[in-house]
Amino acid sequence: MQAGRRVTVFGGSGFVGRYVVQRLARRGCVVRVCVRDTVAAAFLKPMGNVGQVVPMRVSLASDDAALRAAVEGSDAVINLVGILAEGGGQTFQALQAEGPARLAQAAAQAGVDKFVHVSALGADAGSKSVYARTKAAGEAGVRAAFPGATIFRPSIVIGPEDGFFNRFARMTDWSPALPLIGGGHTRFQPVYVGDLADGIVAALDTPAAAGKTFEAVGPRAYSFQELMVYLLDQIGKHRGLIPLPFALAEIQGAILEKLPIKLLTRDQVELLKTDNVGTGAPGLEALGVKPHAMEAVAPTWLAAYRKGGRFGSTKRA
Repeated sequence: MQAGRRVTVFGGSGFVGRYVVQRLARRGCVVRVCVRDTVAAAFLKPMGNVGQVVPMRVSLASDDAALRAAVEGSDAVINLVGILAEGGGQTFQALQAEGPARLAQAAAQAGVDKFVHVSALGADAGSKSVYARTKAAGEAGVRAAFPGATIFRPSIVIGPEDGFFNRFARMTDWSPALPLIGGGHTRFQPVYVGDLADGIVAALDTPAAAGKTFEAVGPRAYSFQELMVYLLDQIGKHRGLIPLPFALAEIQGAILEKLPIKLLTRDQVELLKTDNVGTGAPGLEALGVKPHAMEAVAPTWLAAYRKGGRFGSTKRA
């Protein structure tokens, strides 16, 4: 994107969003960041010059008029909104199925040139998981409203603020063991957040990306158990790894999903029954982005959980 181009980003204050906004600002784009809480999104403003990054109080659940006003005059619109569990008035149906379609329609009506939508690798209209079904519905709605949209399907996204490695690393502070749901056999292909952000921005500069779907995955797949072993090796802690059958995990999910902080839900357990790896479809490489190996990036933030920090020993204690 050329300097001065206007880009509207929904979900720009989230984990992936902050990296996308940073890259757009560096290119000189004027960025509208549509969020529910503009005060919480204020940390994005210093990423650009005065007035270059502007948080706006508009959510994906806003009415159609508000969505149209948010995208009016934009050269590109990027949708990064997604949730892992329902709660606080947020539902999969509203944010992942209906919201993307309504936003894409607003963008089309406003004459926006480019639309990028971030979905999920597990999107599947036939899945038993509501998360996966609504992700698939969101893709279909975007395609119908904005046929030239570019869609990304990432596997687990990892990075300094991720909700995966950080969650289990914090768990080691109080738990003597980590659970291996379903025995830990489910496979994932983690993608570094910076690589995903680079791919999203690259898609805006790649005419051939219009109307395409890209799988955002890292260079290698790992089982859930392998990821937990890697985590413990990096933070230098001895913790047990206890296989937890899906049936028991579903019972735990039924209880934990009622808490304010959703540590586990039955829908998440359902997702874990299916591998989350690439299928061989075009990936980030097709956009000129070479994905980093997990081992090359994860130690930079996991060191914070190690005794002595980055200078501490990885020898398990």
